[in-house]
Amino acid sequence: MGRDLTPLFDPKSVAVVGASDDPAKYGHAVAAQALRAPGRRPVHLVNRRGGTVLGRPAATSLSAVGEPVELVVVSVPAAGFEAAVDEALACGARAIVGITAGFAETGAAGLARQQAVAARVREAGAVLVGPNCLGIADNTTELYLASDTFAHGGVALLSQSGNLALELQLRTAQHGLGFSRFVSLGNQADVTLVDLVEDCARHADTSAIAVYAEDFGDGRAFAQAAAAAGKPVVLLTAGRGTASARSAQSHTGALTTSSDVVVAACRDAGVELVATPREMAVVLAARSAGSRACGRRTAVFTDGGGHGVIAADAAETAGLEVPELGAGTQQRLRTVLWEQSAVGNPVDLAGMGEQDPRSYADTVGGLLDADEVDAVLMTGYFGGYAASGSGLGGGGASLATGEEEAARRVVAHWRSTLKPLVVQSMYPQSPSCRILADAGVPVFSATEDAARALASMTATGTGGPLGIAPLPPPAEPLRDAGYHGVRRLLTAAGVPFPEAREITCEAELLSAAAEFEGPYVLKALHVLHKSDAGGVALRLADRDALLTAYREMHARLHAPSYSVEAMADLSDGVELIVGVNRDPRFGPVAMVGLGGVLTEALHDVAFALAPLPAARAARLLRGLRTAGLLTGVRGRPTVDVAAAADVIERLTTLAAAHPEIAELEVNPLLVRPDGVLALDCRAVPA
Repeated sequence: MGRDLTPLFDPKSVAVVGASDDPAKYGHAVAAQALRAPGRRPVHLVNRRGGTVLGRPAATSLSAVGEPVELVVVSVPAAGFEAAVDEALACGARAIVGITAGFAETGAAGLARQQAVAARVREAGAVLVGPNCLGIADNTTELYLASDTFAHGGVALLSQSGNLALELQLRTAQHGLGFSRFVSLGNQADVTLVDLVEDCARHADTSAIAVYAEDFGDGRAFAQAAAAAGKPVVLLTAGRGTASARSAQSHTGALTTSSDVVVAACRDAGVELVATPREMAVVLAARSAGSRACGRRTAVFTDGGGHGVIAADAAETAGLEVPELGAGTQQRLRTVLWEQSAVGNPVDLAGMGEQDPRSYADTVGGLLDADEVDAVLMTGYFGGYAASGSGLGGGGASLATGEEEAARRVVAHWRSTLKPLVVQSMYPQSPSCRILADAGVPVFSATEDAARALASMTATGTGGPLGIAPLPPPAEPLRDAGYHGVRRLLTAAGVPFPEAREITCEAELLSAAAEFEGPYVLKALHVLHKSDAGGVALRLADRDALLTAYREMHARLHAPSYSVEAMADLSDGVELIVGVNRDPRFGPVAMVGLGGVLTEALHDVAFALAPLPAARAARLLRGLRTAGLLTGVRGRPTVDVAAAADVIERLTTLAAAHPEIAELEVNPLLVRPDGVLALDCRAVPA
């Protein structure tokens, strides 16, 4: 069930410690907000000087209130924060909101103070939001403990930024959206983003969860909570750069950036990842419409050719498809449109709207009814007739009336099909467009916003979110992180390798060669990026060739040991890379892609949180740009993707069970028509 946050969102009583008459102090703003609903619960103001605050008597201390207080807001200087928290706990507080700053964000000493306070709060059985936060609000319980007001609605907003929260409120208001809750995350010393997502998922009056976060804390737990929420979760985050990959010692580590990890986690969890507050507002508006498509085949409908082709491009950029409509659908559209109308897709009225505004509704109805159409994007002038009114000449009033009637008929068609419909209009505030928006049809002024909204309402992948697989229990730590030690670990997990022996001299080399037939491979061990250093020799036909290669390589590299291996048959095979990199926030992250010596140059890789079940691994492989190599191109045979997916599951499960390994990689993993072989591997201890 998660943590009980009832005392936080619906307390029986509230006190503001640090309440003030000084408008420059945050205690003034919070106290003023708290007093907006005096009849809902007792609100006590505390100021060490006593007197009155905002015309109300102020207690000199929380103890002086004389009755229990369930939720306490602490807005005092940092030096007095711990004492205020201790007094709140002593007075029976079950929830504390810490406005005060000056803790973990200031360095190690501040972090230690913060951890000590959080420990005392948890020991007392209470909860703490913050410190260094901007307060909370719950419109459903009339709890107002933030400096700003939030319009009532169904979105729970969990944000590390107050200004971004205010911008989001302004942008969502344009779409008639409001908020059920607002929580400023602060330093997450006790109550975390995960706790809040879980609680908002249970909250009946919350229909969607909007998150702005730079620090996820436990990113994997966040992804799991979002995946289980059963409601749309929309994430805006920052700091998804490449710095974390700079010190990596494997291809997997070098190619895995923070951005890759966040994108993969969101995809797997079904979280809508956005890049700006504007995009977040667009997605929230779209998801509030409720209808969802099971496919991405989109019909673009316009009353002007320019709007149509721009909208078609925007739809495809957003991941949608704009296929030509079939002959049957085109013929049915011809029965409601005139001769010059285009019916291929985009569908263009070509001026018919001015002759008969009802043609908008007839066309939308026909497109929504078509089995080959999953969603409709209407774009262009619609709304302009009602907005212009009498400015259209003698027939202006008639056109305006007809357009408003068309809007009502569009709504009726939309409600009868449950398919997504999104509208872009040059006149989004016109009476006609307001009819659409008030009924729940998302209306936007920008074409790209309409396309992004429709994409969020449409299943653009196959099979839905991958989900977050649970971590396996920790295994006994790897003690030999050398090449052959890692090979033994992977072999025991079911990852197949060719025959191999580790050698340190010519005598051991000849002994190894006698144990299996050539051709051979010779590798210098304990050399980073062996291929680049000339530490790999392939296709050594016999013992003499193997010995010659060893002498030449050892004279150059002086490696402490070498590996003699059976040369695999590379014909008809595809080389993949499979690796796991341990992210500090999301834990083990799997990478699969085209492998071999060109891995970093081609950069055709995909990511997912590990462990990665075989079915999901196969799905990632088939989503690669070069996936055609797996199914056979230009006469090449199809390779065994199922066997590769099975090895990926075994490797990623193994890596997830070994937290002492920072990076684990097989590159290349040779996939042939008759199975797979791991040809090289590497582990980097944490």
